[in-house]
Amino acid sequence: MEKTDLKKILSVSGEHGLFAYVAQGRGGIIAESLETHQRQMLGASAKVSSLADISIYTDESDLPLREVLVAMAEKLGQGPAMSPKSDPKAIKAFFAEVVPSYDENRFYVSHMKKILDWYEVLRKYASLEFVEEEEEEAADGEDAEKKEEAAG
Repeated sequence: MEKTDLKKILSVSGEHGLFAYVAQGRGGIIAESLETHQRQMLGASAKVSSLADISIYTDESDLPLREVLVAMAEKLGQGPAMSPKSDPKAIKAFFAEVVPSYDENRFYVSHMKKILDWYEVLRKYASLEFVEEEEEEAADGEDAEKKEEAAG
């Protein structure tokens, strides 16, 4: 399975699940649900976040979501995560093991539930192996070269 590029995986406020960026359209962006493969136009007013831009609060600094997901996969052995509907104490205990330094005053159970849900969507419909930043930059450079060749 291909590695997941978190820059192209989107969370849309008010929508269930995760979406893959497809293309830029006139009225916004076109995204495809990872679960249903249905495409939809997300207008300029849609609150869209790339998973690569999301981080959680820790006692020291912010921890990128990518690192949290990797720690979860290591802990779970790529197996399923607990249900977001599990007891909040169990959820907090799980995240205390995965990210021992999380900031209890700013990283809420509601955030933890969302991350558990995202983990499961990525596990089932994408990959828990992520594109490294160096790979992303190399791919971006190749795309730019292809565009220049096509234009020239």
